[in-house]
Amino acid sequence: MPHSLRPRQHWVFDLDNTLYPPQARLFDQIEIRMTAYVMAALGVARAEADHLRRSYWARYGTTLAGLMAEHGVDPEPYLVDVHDISLDHLCHDPDLRAAIAALPGRKIVFTNGSAPYAERVLAACGLSGLFDGVFGVEHADFHPKPRREAFETVFTRAGLTPGDAVMFEDDSRNLRIPHDMGLGTVLVAADPEPAPHVHFHTDDLTGFLRRIVC
Repeated sequence: MPHSLRPRQHWVFDLDNTLYPPQARLFDQIEIRMTAYVMAALGVARAEADHLRRSYWARYGTTLAGLMAEHGVDPEPYLVDVHDISLDHLCHDPDLRAAIAALPGRKIVFTNGSAPYAERVLAACGLSGLFDGVFGVEHADFHPKPRREAFETVFTRAGLTPGDAVMFEDDSRNLRIPHDMGLGTVLVAADPEPAPHVHFHTDDLTGFLRRIVC
């Protein structure tokens, strides 16, 4: 039961499709912009760019990591461009805000996107000012989740104690290393994915958090 997480004092939240519902489909917009960026940067057709986007995500953790490793792409202009999307489908979520605020200890956001993008999303969801830190891939020295270096770098910068922390993610592969580091792990997704590195599953983050503190 989530009550077993109550003694923990550090709470790590992924951003996309975790702190807002996947029905907002923000990543659909980002994927379109990523494909266009790959086309322009590498001079390839759309079909090839889309293939590279997907294959780099599978191999390196993010499309950006593949572009950096394979083609020396500068990450900063890429991050600005691909996150220049509409947030019109997001709305304030006061219930989620209250549930996160009730958690004991420190809360951070850690995303494979950029921190400025994360701040925009949090503002659109009514979650600004709620977290003790908002960390983007730039704070992980551009190492993306699920790489161990990404978690170690961000957790150190955040002053986080892994054995006293919980991580919430919509992508189960991003929970393997946190599990190995001693974090509690919660998969936030429509369907469960039974795996040793997933301690809990929920399709209702607000309700799950309420059960921790009740």
